[in-house]
Amino acid sequence: MAVRLIINITAAPGRGAELAAAYRERCLDVQKEDGCIQFELFQSTLDPDKLVFLEHWASDEALAAHSELNKTRPSINPELRTGETVREDYVYARTR
Repeated sequence: MAVRLIINITAAPGRGAELAAAYRERCLDVQKEDGCIQFELFQSTLDPDKLVFLEHWASDEALAAHSELNKTRPSINPELRTGETVREDYVYARTR
């Protein structure tokens, strides 16, 4: 069954654009993974230090494989972020 993730992150004050840029290549790499339907980063127009990832995976297995692959990737500079990352998982069921 398809899985949708919404992940909210907060950049260090005034560093939203820099954090978004740091994730640009990562997004392009992840989008090539098997089972990835969507992996995009959005930056708030009202508060540029607020960012959200929208992820859509074809299955729990595809998400699990992505999670394992992420363990091998270099981390994004932690000085660009602040606060807690909030992740919400949803079963994706098309309503229209």
